[in-house]
Amino acid sequence: MRFSPRRLLCAAVLAAPLLASACAPERDQFPPACPGTALLAPTADVSIYRPGGNAGDLTGLMLAGRMETIQGKCQQGEKRGTVAATVVAGAVLVRGPAMPGNAARVPVYVAVTEGDRILDKHIYTLDAVFPSNVDRVAVTTPPVFMVLPVTPTKSAAAYVVVAGFQLTPGQLAANRANSGQ
Repeated sequence: MRFSPRRLLCAAVLAAPLLASACAPERDQFPPACPGTALLAPTADVSIYRPGGNAGDLTGLMLAGRMETIQGKCQQGEKRGTVAATVVAGAVLVRGPAMPGNAARVPVYVAVTEGDRILDKHIYTLDAVFPSNVDRVAVTTPPVFMVLPVTPTKSAAAYVVVAGFQLTPGQLAANRANSGQ
């Protein structure tokens, strides 16, 4: 039996939905579990004072900030046994009376933990520009992409993604003293 180009085209058009359905997710397939998220209290706040000034003296405060959000979404990873997660952390920065100029850079971290172990940590810079007559701005990290290993007995919910300001030892000690930790 001889096939004409027209018959081949018709056969291809009829077969296309069947081939495409082979790539689709199984019926009633749910999205994968996502890791938990947390903002760690000792690193959720930052106060940056003028160099050489007294910490705690409001007239020397250059910048104050608070981590406010951490949000993410998940999907099946490209490789079997993985979940791909995308996370964005957000903060509010407040310009202090001693801040020179209208721009600020603050280091923040995003880390993946399992129990008490840090599995991966990356430091990012939050850049803020304060428009004229504005002392408070909201900023976010760039999207942070992660691939988490999962098994039939361990979902991505076994992990926690944490975020906070990357503080100096002095800033961390001050935060702990102020919160009673």
